[in-house]
Amino acid sequence: MGKKSDFRFGAVILAAGASVRLGQPKQLLEIDGQPLVARAAGAALTAGASPVVVVLGANAEQIRPVLNGLKVVVALNPAWSEGMASSMRTGLQALGAVDPRIDAVLLTVCDQPAFSADVIQRLLGALQTSGRGIAAARYAGRNGVPALFRREHFFTLVALKGDQGARALLNGHPAGVAPVDLPELALDLDTPDDVARWRG
Repeated sequence: MGKKSDFRFGAVILAAGASVRLGQPKQLLEIDGQPLVARAAGAALTAGASPVVVVLGANAEQIRPVLNGLKVVVALNPAWSEGMASSMRTGLQALGAVDPRIDAVLLTVCDQPAFSADVIQRLLGALQTSGRGIAAARYAGRNGVPALFRREHFFTLVALKGDQGARALLNGHPAGVAPVDLPELALDLDTPDDVARWRG
């Protein structure tokens, strides 16, 4: 596997959804004056991910300007309404086009307020010390995103369909996953109630 310093990982931030239940683009909700999507991209960059791909779909023309000035690759997913799998495919293809020799990819969403560079570092540590193919955040009784996948899983990720995302991969074979307990990531901002509870 090479020395730790040789390990290169990219990030794919899934931000293509329409935020129907929220009634406004969640990607643009602000924490400390920073839109969620820019905050997630900044965390990935700070943690050393390169390249960082942000997948946009619904409301892309509104969201794209808040990423200006960040060293990210914006990938547009015209099929975003098919579900999360299509965005993962779009993001991984864009990642591979920039750096086909990447060792691992961080898959994450942008609507978890507790997501940070520190979270990514904890996942990186678990991936490298465990020797497993996946390291995933564990909350609400199961493994979820953010999660790091070694390149051996890229083909499987690209082949996924529908809106399940990587859930089966993260929870179907526990022996292959290094879980990192991150209960604070259970909160995501899907509805106005979620936002009110978080702001409160």
